[in-house]
Amino acid sequence: MGRRPQVTVLGSLNMDISVTVPRLPAPGATVLGSAARFTPGGKGANQAVAAARLGADVRMVGCVGDDDFGRRLLAALRAEGIGTGTVRIVPAVPTGLAMIAVDAGGENLITVAPGANYLLGPPDVAAAGQPERDILVISAEIPAPAITQALTQAGPAIFNLAPAPENARALVDAAGPGLDWLVVNESEAAAILGRPVTGLADAAVAAADLIARGPRHAVVTAGAHGAALASAADGPATVEGFRVKPADTTGAGDTFVGALAVAVAAGVPSLQAVTAAAAAGAAAVTRHGAQTAMPRPADVLAVTGVTWPLA
Repeated sequence: MGRRPQVTVLGSLNMDISVTVPRLPAPGATVLGSAARFTPGGKGANQAVAAARLGADVRMVGCVGDDDFGRRLLAALRAEGIGTGTVRIVPAVPTGLAMIAVDAGGENLITVAPGANYLLGPPDVAAAGQPERDILVISAEIPAPAITQALTQAGPAIFNLAPAPENARALVDAAGPGLDWLVVNESEAAAILGRPVTGLADAAVAAADLIARGPRHAVVTAGAHGAALASAADGPATVEGFRVKPADTTGAGDTFVGALAVAVAAGVPSLQAVTAAAAAGAAAVTRHGAQTAMPRPADVLAVTGVTWPLA
């Protein structure tokens, strides 16, 4: 590979507190589980790690508190070679936390306390625009005004509207035809379109409908079933899911987005890029944790048989 793709990630950084349970708790129920695991997470930081492990030069933009969790998150990013000079340390505010329950089948239930992530503002978004980059990745665990500001910046971007806020439809419409890539899962697509989206065939229809709202490319992921892609130039296409034994699905979507960013930034054709991203996401679910499970090219090949498209 020649010049490495340059990826900037504007998003959240959280400390994940994970507990494995025999079943996910129902409302009002208490379920006993394993000892808690404290691991670096946050959708933005996860996507940055995924991109770095798959061949990109990555810079993180976000906020952490001036506390032990914040210092641990920054150290974890630096250990992956990710630039942290544009991560702002906010005094007297706690670092974001995610509380995660994972059942025996790898499904999860996640509650997030945003903390410092919700203080990300215009100076941070401006920092994400400099220096030059091949692609900007934006996720939705940061304030809506910051997302809107970032989507108006020049240059290619992937907007992962996850988790879907109440104003999900307005955020997509505000981005308009200037948005290169919109990536959502079934429930997030449903929040935008105002109807249920279930299964791969339905995801393909949803992706085509999302294109009509402005993005040049739309991807709707459908968990183990795979992912659907639609673009302004071509009709919808689907990528079947890879058969793997899931251990923990916590970081699968973030791995998909980070992998897609690397492939797109490297000039990989769109359907091949989505296929590679789906393979990376499948490899991630075979191990526990979010960042701890994110694969390198050899892991993607070993688990799915897919050769990562960057040499």
